[in-house]
Amino acid sequence: MKDIPAMLALINGYARDGIMLPRNEFELAEGIRDFTVLEDGGGITGCAALHFYGPGVAEIRSLAVLPDMKGTGAGRELMSALDAEARAFDLDLVFAFTYVPGFFAKMGYREVHRDELPLKAWKDCLRCPKFQACDEIAVMKALKPGATLDRIGAPAPALVHLPV
Repeated sequence: MKDIPAMLALINGYARDGIMLPRNEFELAEGIRDFTVLEDGGGITGCAALHFYGPGVAEIRSLAVLPDMKGTGAGRELMSALDAEARAFDLDLVFAFTYVPGFFAKMGYREVHRDELPLKAWKDCLRCPKFQACDEIAVMKALKPGATLDRIGAPAPALVHLPV
């Protein structure tokens, strides 16, 4: 819990630039068990969350490293830790919404159409300032050969029309 202020500063720094969903103290406290942090000299240099959507699928959220840590392998280290955690929980698939699909591609993710993802993955989208004009890219990684959302019993995506 003591890491929350540093995590908030890191995540919301990217949110101010419009490239990450802002978080608040309550959200981080509520989901603190989802997070892995990277420390250097006692300070937080990065964070990322593995948020579960069911027994077989999870989302990578709030992946952030200090700007001066970009290109040092810090993001890769966080992703490797989350990948190991996902495998320890015997997950089938992991997905993310991102503006840096090239980074995720290096980690074994492929781009997918957002309609392929479980509808409940969109719950945070409703409060996003870019909801009506989302430009994030959906990526997904199968952790088991042949794993697909329909094979693991994930709810089928549904088109929902919201008032404009």
